[in-house]
Amino acid sequence: MIYAKGMTMGMNNREQAADERFSCTRRERAAFEAGIKMATIYHQFVGTPVNASSVEALEESISRSILVQPYVMSCSVSIDRSQFVADGDTYSYFSLTGDMIDAVVVIDIDGTSVRAEMRYDEELQYPLMYISDIQE
Repeated sequence: MIYAKGMTMGMNNREQAADERFSCTRRERAAFEAGIKMATIYHQFVGTPVNASSVEALEESISRSILVQPYVMSCSVSIDRSQFVADGDTYSYFSLTGDMIDAVVVIDIDGTSVRAEMRYDEELQYPLMYISDIQE
């Protein structure tokens, strides 16, 4: 799990200006922010070439790219390695698909915390993104 560094509580002028544009509760805003981060993971990275030797670096890159976004406290990304060939040749790579991604993002806005997850759901046969916990 990778954690954000240097996060401070309270609002600066830019945060306050952004906050004034939202017509929702803090809880709803935190859920909205979590959804943005999940969509970023999926839509930015699906299709990325990956193999056994690059998978760990890709997991870290995805996590770090999410951590620079507002309100992210932690991000964990794991990519299913079951299809990778350990001693593959130059053609032994895959394009990342949604069913290979397992991710957890924690958002915190002034003490309201949302945990969002992405997991491939076998029953639904779908890479489901969902809120697994909200703390106020």
